[in-house]
Amino acid sequence: MKSVFITTFILLLIQQGIAQIIIPVGKNGTIYIVRHAEKLSGKDPLLTTAGNRRAGDLMRELKSNHIYKIFVSEFKRTQSTADSMHRQLGIDTVHYTADTSCTDLFNAIRKNKARNKSILIISHSNIIQKIIYKLGVNNFPQEFTPDNEFDNLFIIRFKNNVPSLQQKKYGRPSVAGTNKMN
Repeated sequence: MKSVFITTFILLLIQQGIAQIIIPVGKNGTIYIVRHAEKLSGKDPLLTTAGNRRAGDLMRELKSNHIYKIFVSEFKRTQSTADSMHRQLGIDTVHYTADTSCTDLFNAIRKNKARNKSILIISHSNIIQKIIYKLGVNNFPQEFTPDNEFDNLFIIRFKNNVPSLQQKKYGRPSVAGTNKMN
């Protein structure tokens, strides 16, 4: 009875977003995470010219990393950011519903059997930190990615189930902007 109570309590914490969830990526998987590239304004906008250039930069940066699948949200800006890799490298995209719980994303990763493989997640400024935290990286701040930064590449490598985070830049440096949407 005590174990049922503890299990129920943990599940409740996870549901409320208080406890950390770790995606079963396998003992040696690698996850690359980027924010969508620069976008136009409006509801569900496309990429700007600079954003299309950044999508090409992303493809060139990751083309030799043996990406198994690309996970994109339901928004055009994430899908367009993946287009160069999808079309030129033939990497399949998997759609997920973007939300701060990351539940649909994690379910999509499980469903697509991405264990022990390299995957790319293209997400949004208000979700990236939550994904990183829920992948088991505890020492990463959970603030939003600044609205004017599009050049961050987060790499989480799992070695014997232990995650390590590397952050680097790719493409042209982001230019400060006034866009307040994610």
